[in-house]
Amino acid sequence: MLTALVVDADATTRGQVADLLRLGGWHVQQAAGPEDAVRLSLVTDVDLVVTDLVLPGGSGAQLLRRIRRNGSRARFVVVTADPTDEDRAEAAAAGALVTVAAPVGARALLDLLRARTTGPGAQAGDAGADDDLVDVELMTRLQGIYADALPSRLSAIDRHTRSGDATAVAFAAHTLAGTSGQLGHPEVASICREIAADARRGVLAHSRVVRLQELAGV
Repeated sequence: MLTALVVDADATTRGQVADLLRLGGWHVQQAAGPEDAVRLSLVTDVDLVVTDLVLPGGSGAQLLRRIRRNGSRARFVVVTADPTDEDRAEAAAAGALVTVAAPVGARALLDLLRARTTGPGAQAGDAGADDDLVDVELMTRLQGIYADALPSRLSAIDRHTRSGDATAVAFAAHTLAGTSGQLGHPEVASICREIAADARRGVLAHSRVVRLQELAGV
């Protein structure tokens, strides 16, 4: 299994990218900033680094240079809101495979997965005329993984709700909301966000959990 390192100061954003990569079959490590990322890259054989361009105490481009100097052969992906030509140039100069706009969606994930077989310096959309076919195959795979994982995720939300573990409910519902929204299940994502918001306030809404199970058809 290939390993990805996701670097972002925002835990929610970092978790969403990590969860999408896991759905795509990656083992994922996470870091909140450059120092943790460098440390993890030294002790883990990382195949892909996905980093925000703006990090506490440095930039994503500087981080990529540090990781590369330490001998890493990982492919690099930079994420930033509304990337400019200057951002793309800075990232490319640091060895980034591609620069994608935040928030990272399922379509961008397909490009990251395709990066397994393309070389450094490629840009999203460079894969050629077979891109649409590849996208369909990968999206089908992601949807299949999502469907297989859905019963256990729903079961976890229900179990933690029944046991009164609000923290676990909030985490499980938030995670499912992220992947559901990214993979085209907005109603499931919406009610999961409502369940998570209630749980953070200490409210365990059993009726919402029942509604979630009905919507998911499980």
